[in-house]
Amino acid sequence: MFRPLPAFIGLRYAGAQRRGGDSSGLVSFISGLSMVGLILGVALMIVVMSVMNGFDRELRERILGIMPHGTIYNASPDIDWPALRDQLEDNPEVLAAAEVWQVNALARKGREVTPLLVQGINPETIVEVSNIGQFLDPQAFAALGDPAQPGVILGRGIADKLGVGEGEYLSLIVPSSESDDGGRRAARLAGFVVADIFHSGTALDHSLALVSWPQAQALAGGSGGAGVQLRFGKMLESYWTLRSLLQQLPSQDFYGSDWSSTHGNLYQAIQMSRNLVGLLVLLIIAIAAFNVVSTLVMVVIDKHSDIAILRTMGASTREILLTFVSQGALVGLVGAVVGGILGVLGALTVTDLVAGLESLFGVQFLKSDVYPVDYLPSELQWGDVALVVGAGFLLSLLATLYPALQASRVQPAAALRNEQ
Repeated sequence: MFRPLPAFIGLRYAGAQRRGGDSSGLVSFISGLSMVGLILGVALMIVVMSVMNGFDRELRERILGIMPHGTIYNASPDIDWPALRDQLEDNPEVLAAAEVWQVNALARKGREVTPLLVQGINPETIVEVSNIGQFLDPQAFAALGDPAQPGVILGRGIADKLGVGEGEYLSLIVPSSESDDGGRRAARLAGFVVADIFHSGTALDHSLALVSWPQAQALAGGSGGAGVQLRFGKMLESYWTLRSLLQQLPSQDFYGSDWSSTHGNLYQAIQMSRNLVGLLVLLIIAIAAFNVVSTLVMVVIDKHSDIAILRTMGASTREILLTFVSQGALVGLVGAVVGGILGVLGALTVTDLVAGLESLFGVQFLKSDVYPVDYLPSELQWGDVALVVGAGFLLSLLATLYPALQASRVQPAAALRNEQ
């Protein structure tokens, strides 16, 4: 069976075939260490990049799925908000629009008090802008408009802090504030029954409450806080789309904000963390490739006599060079491929693994009042896998060039004379 001489000898040096009683066992052991380092580096980088992809996905699909891409406000009490909603929704850049009335308030249950953002909504339009309905009972929105017992929908974080459950009562308080004429508005208080508790797994669980539009208007005292929430077709262009919409409105009293003003820092932090962590893990792969250099240098030193004998038997400089390149390429190929497989398995199971550890030890590693979500997300992208595996193999291949060049320059006479 025909086997190219450089690849055959390189395979033996890499430890595919061992002989007892000589130094090949040590060479194989050192090659194995280099391979293990490369495997761990590649696998770790794939898992880290998948986790960063997961955080990016959760921001786009979960957090910004509940919150709007942009909101337009006006402090005037005379705005026809349903008509304005229909006007904005006719814009081709706007996928959906919903009127909302926002009030900063305090929720109280017994002695427990917590601040929150109360949103007065229209159940028929809010589901077009937000996916909050995915986390609620289908009948929850209907309970908000009960005039006898007005309902409120709370995030789980708020409910846990207040110690309140579904069907129980709590009070919403809007503190006193300064009016337009310089006087003071009295604090407003209203009682609500908890219609439902949503758990989105995001920071919104600790800050958001939903009531009906009339109830929010009453809490606000009929002034300010009203607006139209918008969902855009191009999320990353929401700032420019919002500015364009504001310029098309007849009054200069309209103003707005988009998701980048509230969650833009989080988005930038995720992107920066992904780049920095990716760079650090890439350095781990580079260190593993450096181990390949040290391994092959030791092989060259150990195999001086073998190289000299091959040269005297007619092996060319090119064949000697390819012998050690093939050894390093084998280490790099096996390390990158096995690391890629382990990385894919890790990326697919890391969410369940962390959840299992949390359940086993009774701790929560991520909390949504500190982190964007309360679990470790992961999204495997095959482009990242190909990039990492290819980079690991390429670095290993480049690492073989210096030792291989040193081996090709061995002088047969001098090497054999030193062996005597």
